[in-house]
Amino acid sequence: MAEILPFHAWRYDTHRVRPADVVTQPYDKITPAMQERYLAASPYNFIRVEKGLPQPGDSAAENVYTRAASTLDAWTSEGVLVRDAAPAIYPYFQEYIVPGTNHRRTRKGFIALGRLEEYSAGVVFPHERTLPGPRADRLELLRHTRTQTGLLFLLYPDPERKSDKIVNEAARREPLVELTDENGVIHRLWALADPEALAALARVMAGKKLLIADGHHRYETALAYRDECRQAAGAIDPNAPSEKAMMAFFNTEGEGLTILPTHRLVSGVAGFDFEAFRRRLSPQFDWYAYPFADAAERETALAEFRRDLEGRSRARRALGAYAGGGAFYLFLLKNEADIERKLPDLSPAERRLDVVLLHRVILERGLGITQKEVSGEKQVGYERELEAALAAVDTGRAQLALLLNPARIDQVADAAFAGRVLPEKSTDFYPKLLSGLTLYRLDV
Repeated sequence: MAEILPFHAWRYDTHRVRPADVVTQPYDKITPAMQERYLAASPYNFIRVEKGLPQPGDSAAENVYTRAASTLDAWTSEGVLVRDAAPAIYPYFQEYIVPGTNHRRTRKGFIALGRLEEYSAGVVFPHERTLPGPRADRLELLRHTRTQTGLLFLLYPDPERKSDKIVNEAARREPLVELTDENGVIHRLWALADPEALAALARVMAGKKLLIADGHHRYETALAYRDECRQAAGAIDPNAPSEKAMMAFFNTEGEGLTILPTHRLVSGVAGFDFEAFRRRLSPQFDWYAYPFADAAERETALAEFRRDLEGRSRARRALGAYAGGGAFYLFLLKNEADIERKLPDLSPAERRLDVVLLHRVILERGLGITQKEVSGEKQVGYERELEAALAAVDTGRAQLALLLNPARIDQVADAAFAGRVLPEKSTDFYPKLLSGLTLYRLDV
């Protein structure tokens, strides 16, 4: 049973600061250039908490985590951060243009506390593997600040859209916060405190399974911290603040869900030879080349390649490859049944996902890169923008770019609810949830 709860969120006082100057993208999407830009935007920008800059002479007593904690305490004392008087659930809408298109969408959800559940309980389901580095980083931040700073992104199925009706009604008022981020996404936040509406929303959510769309590391960090608190207390108190986490919930049957592909960059493969790689894959894939000799031909070839990558995948599974040399390549799966025979350990839902095909066949069989090497983050990198992936090859940062179509939400949900975990960065839900809109402080 999924349990959601209203809470007293801590939020920036909009009379003291301009929201657009203080919120950030999620910690794992923040580049060094973004970090510097956020630091310059305002002395109260949330970057100082979410992803502070290391300093010379940092030690166990003075570091990014201790500074984050003291910064939060100072902003609370100054009244820059204020606690909402009434417990609430917060409708959260994001209006955006799908990258690479002219399509405008609005994704509608709400922020609430969700009870933390072990994956084995069958309430919360992951869909991606996690890495140890980010988990350790987020755990240290939580230990020092005792504050959940970033939003977990949870999906739930509600075909009748009962939850949407409650949230939409609350959003008919003027929003508490409205801002446009650096990507042109408009974010709006409201507070829903009416007891009847809160109870109705809790009833709708009670029977739902929850899928982690983004925030696997933060969810597992919250579980680890919960367990530390239980051990310190010597008992389990279901009402303890550490038993819950701050989550943003979105209906898989609602409006505005967009998944973008995350392309793979391969580097560090000794003796890499594209033709040998292509020959190793020939039993499973047909291939087509899109050659070009100059910039004008490249533009034409790339447009044709992108059209076919998306279009042909409706009939045959298609993946792209680029290793320089004046051509893009399209790989088309010859036989679905052959993949079923060669990968009997995978569920049907997993085998339908292109990202699984890429990892288990193209990376493992074509290049000898196993899941262990992928988890070690040495030979496989990630890039969302196709042009940036191609540029990584052209500049020598990568030997090979492997290019994907986005997964569909039903494919991801089918695999996750069947208890299967997909490769790292199998999905890229767009847009991201901002950090700094609401905070859940466990001590206050």
